[in-house]
Amino acid sequence: MAAEKEMTTLLGAGDPPPVQLVNDDSDVPILLLCEHAGQAIPSKLGDLGISRGVIDTHRGWDIGAEKLALLVSEILSAPLVMQRYSRLVIDCNRPPLGEESIPLVSDGIEIPLNRNCLGADRQTRIDEIFLPLDHAIEALLDRHSRSLLISIHSFTPQFGGKSRPWHAGFLSRTDHATAGQLKRYIADKRPNLHLALNQPYQIHDSTDWFIPKHAEKRKLAHTLVEIRNDQLHTQSQIDDWAELISGAIKSVLEQII
Repeated sequence: MAAEKEMTTLLGAGDPPPVQLVNDDSDVPILLLCEHAGQAIPSKLGDLGISRGVIDTHRGWDIGAEKLALLVSEILSAPLVMQRYSRLVIDCNRPPLGEESIPLVSDGIEIPLNRNCLGADRQTRIDEIFLPLDHAIEALLDRHSRSLLISIHSFTPQFGGKSRPWHAGFLSRTDHATAGQLKRYIADKRPNLHLALNQPYQIHDSTDWFIPKHAEKRKLAHTLVEIRNDQLHTQSQIDDWAELISGAIKSVLEQII
């Protein structure tokens, strides 16, 4: 029995907990998420068969998103839920049984240790990494009345050999008002920025989790914010974007509360 438990346990004593909560006792009517904040790999999975350099790129996490989310949380005194493990272990903004949940390839790079992640191995990643984040989101949504749900991400300027010209995108498939207001506020403050709605990608049930399973299900105002990661390389860039996003969120709250 002990041996069976060992085989089906992924995280060890030296591994970080999957979820980091910030301002979780706040009753501010906003919940911030950062599903791709971390780049940790459970010690039992070694290096996933890839080099450390891959983990440090956009494949392993959303570059700059953690620092940005923390600063927005501080400015707004808002609760924030962050995932500590790399999206290459399991992507916590993808349906857990979907094809993109545990990627075999990420922007042209194979992830060898994910090739045979099936059955109990896959379920263990879901149970120990995906579900704790999902349950933390549910708990914070239940604890206080929330009016607005914002997820903070970053994206690479080049993906699959194609250029992505937008400085930032605001994603939603049903709440066009919130995404539009965030975009208008930032465009007014920074008219030189190339901003877009539903770029660099669109929301679908098969490829997204936070919006379909939390925001839309609860009929909450929401947007997934994507900042191009070359806009988040320095602390001054992060400070600037944090002020812009925080101001934009406040402008949305003025309209919905």
